[in-house]
Amino acid sequence: MNAATHIAATSHPVRHGPGPESSSTEVRAHTPHLPANLTGRVSKRSRAGVILAASAAALAAAAVYNTLRTRRVEREHPPAGRFVEVDGVRLHYLERGAGPPVVLVHGNVVTAEDWALSGVLDRIAARGHRVVAFDRPGYGYSDRPRGTAWTAAAQADLLLRACARLGLERPVVVGHSWGTLAALALALADPTAARGLVLVSGYYHPTVRADALLVAPAAVPVLGDVLRHTVSPLFGAATLPLLLKGMFAPLPVPERFQQGFERGMAVRPLQIRAEAEDGAGMAREAAAMRDRYGELHLPVMIMAGSDDQVVDVGRHAIRLHQQIPHSELRLVPGAGHMVHHAVPGQIVEAVEAVQARGG
Repeated sequence: MNAATHIAATSHPVRHGPGPESSSTEVRAHTPHLPANLTGRVSKRSRAGVILAASAAALAAAAVYNTLRTRRVEREHPPAGRFVEVDGVRLHYLERGAGPPVVLVHGNVVTAEDWALSGVLDRIAARGHRVVAFDRPGYGYSDRPRGTAWTAAAQADLLLRACARLGLERPVVVGHSWGTLAALALALADPTAARGLVLVSGYYHPTVRADALLVAPAAVPVLGDVLRHTVSPLFGAATLPLLLKGMFAPLPVPERFQQGFERGMAVRPLQIRAEAEDGAGMAREAAAMRDRYGELHLPVMIMAGSDDQVVDVGRHAIRLHQQIPHSELRLVPGAGHMVHHAVPGQIVEAVEAVQARGG
């Protein structure tokens, strides 16, 4: 008999007498009634199964879509520079000019191309410098192997070895936003490695940041892998215009950046992992170095937009200037976080000043 429904055959005595029932056997079908609580549980399990199956299908579809979009973006936006390999890690970089070396280290979300879009890369080269802008690990076309904690110190070490491979001796190192952490870590690891530092719109002391909390789940192993290949690229693509607006505010996003910045590169799974890990670990990185800033004796130029809406100027740029007495502080009135786009010429002047002071 079926577990849910059965047919019970009941035989009744034969009745004698007139009528059709006089010589028949009556068979009745009985359907048992499930208890109400059991019926509810079965119904809930069925709904949960449907929801689970639909969710899995949606995630699978999103993963396929994101994979195809990543391939299309990389096909339409191939590497514009060269590659250097250091201990199995391949770094992509842009290079211009000849002369005393300058190394440019970008921030989060963007890649080395940000220095080209701002005009800083070509302007510094035009002043007689060999300029190299690296894609940090996981950004653009640079590798970010698993198994390594890509702290500011680890990234700085990789950049130092890449500079040695490329013959860049004692460069002026220019860092923007998260890139300032790598620049500081580089100088603290080897005080003779850089001629000087130009730190632009940097984050130097641990503070609570809502953006770091938002990206943290994508940095978690396993869960982050699922998110980065399914939900995170879609969410990132939807919120990127607002994020970029905040980065440039109070100034508008420049037309050159609007046209040249490939948004699809920023929401690829690998780069999302880099952005999430770097963003989630930003406060930790600053905390690890904040008590050592006074050890820096090389020339340091600190620059920031006075109206930066991403990093508080008073708590970061001004405070760092107070910790490094010989440093120079330049605040750009009316500029936001992307100050190098607002005043690229002043970045070039800062590089020249640090170059001169570095001997």
